[in-house]
Amino acid sequence: MEIASPSSLKVYVSDWENGKRKIGDQYARILRAVLGVTDEELRGPQLGSEPAKQPSTDGYDDLLDRIDSARSVSQSMVQTFMDQTELLRTMDRQMGAAGLVDQMSNHLSALEEALTFAVLPDTRKPVALALTGAASLAAWQALDGGFVERAWRRYELAKRAAQEADTPMYLAHATGEQAYVLGEAGRVDDAVALVRYAREVGGERLSPRLRAWLHAAEAELCAKAGMPDDCRRALDNAVVCLPDDGETRDPDLLSVFLNHGHLTRWRGNALALLGEDEAVGDLYAALEAADPSFVRAQAGLRCDLAQAHFVRGEAGQAQQHLQQARLLAKRTGSVRQQRRVELLTQPRR
Repeated sequence: MEIASPSSLKVYVSDWENGKRKIGDQYARILRAVLGVTDEELRGPQLGSEPAKQPSTDGYDDLLDRIDSARSVSQSMVQTFMDQTELLRTMDRQMGAAGLVDQMSNHLSALEEALTFAVLPDTRKPVALALTGAASLAAWQALDGGFVERAWRRYELAKRAAQEADTPMYLAHATGEQAYVLGEAGRVDDAVALVRYAREVGGERLSPRLRAWLHAAEAELCAKAGMPDDCRRALDNAVVCLPDDGETRDPDLLSVFLNHGHLTRWRGNALALLGEDEAVGDLYAALEAADPSFVRAQAGLRCDLAQAHFVRGEAGQAQQHLQQARLLAKRTGSVRQQRRVELLTQPRR
């Protein structure tokens, strides 16, 4: 695909910003991936893209059509929605979320439409369950792309859907991930309180792997908050809770990936944040065992290693990992990891 020269692109950008030129389909595809926005956010509502539907005299016909459509969302259709979420999760893990914004938005809209017009609980609950998984994934993607308000709103959507579906595990997971939005915003004390609330409210209804995940998340956030004793206590609790079954994913909550290799990486991350020298051993063990399909996670792991090497005064090795982290973060379009790279690149005192 050919694009204009750099000098021409500067003129195009100026014209786009000032409304003098419309963004064509070719450049829209590029800009959506780079900026991580939907087509409507980029270009605004497109006139004539969808013919206006004439409402009936009293509006009831349209409402009943939507209700009938929602009723047709059978269990097999719900499974199709969940399969689509799994596909988007896999693509996000390997390639990043920047190129998935339109697909994710359309997926959420379809699920929200189905739930809005479903009438009885036996129809609503399965759709709500599918929605909470999709909304949590969309929220994490938004956070990774730097769209923090969108992330917060989508976690709220995931929590409401989890409450309707009566699924404490999904509610606890969405709440625990939402704590990261607060952590990224600098409200680390609130973040620690929220992830602890998620675990305490879930109680015995949570699976052992999810409890371990929440303890590990608490450890990371405690490290950011400068609470070393709480951090180490949470890491110990995560080890105790994590099943020694050789599995990686929670069968009851497929968005949770956690085995002892992942937990070793999490421990190294937390210790690196605390400035502990022993973080390096854990992080190299995690790097050796890392699943190559978790591309964005590897960017974070490289950042952790850079931070750990800086603590040891090993600037050369730290820079090598930062270079790898930068490449992986750009490859996946991860604004969150690119921000970490830039912070670690700043002159150290």
